[in-house]
Formats: sequence, structure tokens, C-alpha cells
Amino acid sequence: MSNTPSFLDRADGPRLAYRFVDGAGPVIVFLPGYMSDMLGGKAQALADWAAVAGRAMLRLDYAGNGESEGAFEAGTLASWRDDALAVIEAVAPGRPILLVGSSMGGWIGLLLGEALGGRLVGLVGLAAAPDFTEWGFSDAQRAILRRDGRLVEPTDYGDQPYVTTLAFWDSGQSLCLLTRAIAIDAPVRLLQGQADPDVPWQTALRIAERVRSADVQAILVKDGDHRLSRPQDIALLIATVASLTETQ
Repeated sequence: MSNTPSFLDRADGPRLAYRFVDGAGPVIVFLPGYMSDMLGGKAQALADWAAVAGRAMLRLDYAGNGESEGAFEAGTLASWRDDALAVIEAVAPGRPILLVGSSMGGWIGLLLGEALGGRLVGLVGLAAAPDFTEWGFSDAQRAILRRDGRLVEPTDYGDQPYVTTLAFWDSGQSLCLLTRAIAIDAPVRLLQGQADPDVPWQTALRIAERVRSADVQAILVKDGDHRLSRPQDIALLIATVASLTETQ
């Protein structure tokens, strides 16, 4: 497997980095979380499994993240959704897609699932966090966003502080999903740790309630944290993805 990314050149935006290995079945697309990228542990483990299993796998970085060009603070939920869709359409036009989204990537996955329509054959959410601009910020944090245009906070998930811009927050607020039906008819699997300090585990149940598909399962990991990156969590992820690809 090549360690060198490919790039999608665009006239209207930064070049987007991706790694694609073709194979059988639907194209598995990994959607990273906030301030994450396609070289994270879960994405790499899934890519390694896909290569051995002979499955098609696409990883990508949103603009301003990982190996993609652009400024991180210029990104919004809508622009990163569009980045992901642009790579999918360039690399796998017309092909069936199985989305795997981590945290914010789960929110983007739900939005993309609606856009893909009948091409979506499955969606796996890992601590999926739709609407986190609505439930993930205190009144004090919102006040700072409105006053300064950005919020800078320490994080346990990396060396750099988390930066949230008002543009990102506004974009998220315009794309909330949990107050309406989510127009996805494909199978959906939601893996959620009950010891997750960032995403309330009840979020998985709220997603399950809103998704239109009848084939929805929320799988709660009692001692699972937000990362869901322990060996047993990775094994659960791979087994879940494998079970969905085997039906295709």
C-alpha cells in the first residue's frame, strides 16, 4: 500500500489529498473527525483490513486538514462535506458507497448519505456527533464565538488546541439533523461508547430514531471512550464493516 497520497486538483478550492485502493464490493469511505485525518489509527486499521480482504477503500483529508492544502480555519461543516463528496465523485463516480464516519465524520456521513441516495449501501458511525454545534457548546462558549469569531480550547486528542470558528458553528447550526427525519434507507450501524466524555451515548439512539431506514442498530460499548480505538474497538469496527460489505 502506497504511503504517498494522491491529490484532487480543483479550480475552486484547495487540492485535496486522498488514498484509494480499488477492490471488490462497495467503496468503503472513511470520514475523519474534527481536526483529524486519514492517517489516524481507525482509518489505517480499516485500510489494512480492506487491503487484505480485497475491498475497495478510500480515505481522504478535508481541506486544511492532514495532507490536503488550505487553511483549517477556512473550513466549515458544509465545505468539508463538499470536499468529501468531491473526492468520492472524482475517484468512484457512480459506484456504490459504504460510509464510515468518526465523530464529526459521522455527521458528515449522514449528510452525504442523504446526498448519495440509492448509491449508499451502508453507513457506520463511530461516536457519530450530528448537531454538536447545538448540544456541544455552553452559553459562555457561544458568547466567545460571537465576540471573537473563534474559540480556542485545549484538547486531549492532539498537541494543538481545538479551534472552532464562528463560520463553522454557523454552518453546523444550518445543517442540524436530529430535529427531522434523516432520509437514509440503507443499513446504519452506530458504534458508541457509554464512557464517551464528548458525545452523550444517547446521541446514537437519537440518530437511530431519526434515520428513515428500518435496518438500524445502535451498538453500545459500556466501557468505550470517544476514540473507540482499543484493539477490541477496532475489531468491532472491522467486523461491523465486513458484515455490511458481505451483503453487497
